[in-house]
Amino acid sequence: MRLLVYGAGVTGSLFSARMYEAGHDVSLLARGERLTALRAHGVLLAEGDSPATRQVSVPVVERPVDRYDLTAVFVRTHQVDAVLESIAGLDGDVLFLLNWAAGPGPLGAAIGRERVLLGFPPLAGTMDGEVVRYRATTLMTRLVSMPIGEPDGRTTPRLERIVRTFRSAGINAKAEPQMDAWLKTHAAFEVPLGQAVRAAGGPEALAGDPDAIRDMIRRMRHNLEAMPTRPVPRGFNALRTLPEGVLVALFRRFLRSPTAAPLGTASPAVSAELDRMAEQMRAFSRAR
Repeated sequence: MRLLVYGAGVTGSLFSARMYEAGHDVSLLARGERLTALRAHGVLLAEGDSPATRQVSVPVVERPVDRYDLTAVFVRTHQVDAVLESIAGLDGDVLFLLNWAAGPGPLGAAIGRERVLLGFPPLAGTMDGEVVRYRATTLMTRLVSMPIGEPDGRTTPRLERIVRTFRSAGINAKAEPQMDAWLKTHAAFEVPLGQAVRAAGGPEALAGDPDAIRDMIRRMRHNLEAMPTRPVPRGFNALRTLPEGVLVALFRRFLRSPTAAPLGTASPAVSAELDRMAEQMRAFSRAR
């Protein structure tokens, strides 16, 4: 499988490095300063706060240079329109591994619906200059899967092939028959959380404001009620059924944990992505 990874941020860099180290034919698309750095040093990786880094010499391209069997897109929600323009004329399947609550329709309209697959990347980390710092591997991180699915929920030969290929690189991919609902559920949760953290000035500050957490929970519940399908995974039903006081206590504990620390990363890109996802959720809420 010839693979193009479109997007050289944290998740795209991690993914391409793992696929390359597993012996797959992969190219990483980057532009600007990131392209220059990757050509000079390759993908630089470090686990957690470790001072030790390792270099992975993933082939880097500025634009698609050949036919690819699969293009895996790792960009932020508000950047998707520009990506669609640049890949519309390419051949091959396209797997969108990103935040996306608008459904497969807009993607298929731009590049052909038969080419579209949906997914979400579990890979997490931060950029430290040119170094990608990734979360240390634990039992919990091994259990987190990368859901991938066909827009219509079928289990197809191409989906099975992609899952097998990713697993061969140690990526815990799995076929998800309700991928669109999964992405909408994720957005229904993530957008109120991200907006509340941004308004409070960070996760720790939000943890100290129970009233703001209650408002956040109510917006999550509103989003889940507005969804055209039931939440996926079903565990998100707890946001609708557990008493508000219990949820407030659970969120306060979570927001003070190391797991929530990356939520405090404020940037124009994060804000733009949250705003675009909120627009997408308002659109399917109106359509219901």
